[in-house]
Amino acid sequence: MEIQTSGKPIDSLLEKVLCMNILSSDYFKELYRLKTYHEVVDEIYNQVDHVEPWMTGNCRGPSTAFCLLYKFFTMKLTVKQMHGLLKHKDSPYIRAVGFLYLRYAADPKTIWNWVEPYITDDEKFSPGSNGRMTTMGVYVRDLLLGQYYFDTLFPRIPVPVLRQITAHLEKMKLPTKLSGVTGEATRHGSDDTARRPPSVKAALSVSFGQRAPHRASTRDSSPVRRTLPPPPPYEKASTDDLRSRRSQSRDYSDRDYSDRDRNRDRDKGRDRDQDRNRERDRDSDRDRERERYKERERGRDRDRSRDRERSSDYDRRSRYAERESRRDYFESSRDGGRHSRRSRSRSRSRSRSRSRSLQAGTAPHVSPPRDVNKDRTSVSSNLAKLRDLYGDVSVQKGDTSMDRIPRSDSGAEEVIRLGGHRWK
Repeated sequence: MEIQTSGKPIDSLLEKVLCMNILSSDYFKELYRLKTYHEVVDEIYNQVDHVEPWMTGNCRGPSTAFCLLYKFFTMKLTVKQMHGLLKHKDSPYIRAVGFLYLRYAADPKTIWNWVEPYITDDEKFSPGSNGRMTTMGVYVRDLLLGQYYFDTLFPRIPVPVLRQITAHLEKMKLPTKLSGVTGEATRHGSDDTARRPPSVKAALSVSFGQRAPHRASTRDSSPVRRTLPPPPPYEKASTDDLRSRRSQSRDYSDRDYSDRDRNRDRDKGRDRDQDRNRERDRDSDRDRERERYKERERGRDRDRSRDRERSSDYDRRSRYAERESRRDYFESSRDGGRHSRRSRSRSRSRSRSRSRSLQAGTAPHVSPPRDVNKDRTSVSSNLAKLRDLYGDVSVQKGDTSMDRIPRSDSGAEEVIRLGGHRWK
């Protein structure tokens, strides 16, 4: 179960300058490798030695503690994980990061229920980089009562909720005013404003369009302001003294104006350089986008041409297949017609042969009827010719032979027999 939050995005709860510096820092980008809650806790144990929002020294940037705190924001801790942070015994800075998470992200109505068991905690640690020691209970009370935390701002607690917290502290007979371990009640009253160089503050305000922490107070802590002598006590002086003082003040004022003008010119030059670099980056990005778009269009044209070629090849193959199928169909139909005709002719010839064989089988030796009178006339004509050739003897012999030979139906046999033995 996740912790009940205020519902606002974390980018709106943190200061813009701090949030942008965290997201652009190299250390926070290295934290992408940490995937689990326990890995982040181990990183806090090994790396965190204070819970201020900014690093100390000339190289200013977001602190390690706040980078890890933002990592917890992205993970959205559960109730069980938060209890594990607040009760951790290995390092007080792990507990301090847990209280900071509640102060930023938790619903203001539920903060008192979370921190009530730890209001009187006596574990000692140093929340800042200056080494000033305090207890965990005092640190938690300052988180609840204060609006400013070192060089940054907390989300505002509604007035009715703040009154209830104050009433609870009074019932427990605890102080209801800030102890100062997390900074002063206002930004302009901090003693540590000179630790951050004015140039870094100016760069932050120019880069992100927001006033950097303690920007106004650095005017009083600048080296030029410190060289000015303190104003002399009011007393009546001669005209020469007044003139000398006026000339000195004019000299100092001229120096201030010249230094200010130089700083302004430097800032303007830096702004121009940054604007030029931004324009160059934008132009290069646009060119890259155009090239990418052209490459995409070329790839699409290639794909379209390939699709067209494939479709044309498919159409050709389909047409060729249709033609081949038609040819096969026509050839098969022709072969089928020829085969049917041949089969029909064969069947007809077979039927005719069968009919002939049947007719031959019914009357195998029967000859067609002959006319007897025609045969007799042919025989008589033949006999007349023989008489003319061979004379009467042949006629007589023929008569005797005719009487001896029995008659038959075939005329050819009679002609052969009429010749007698001479035909042989």
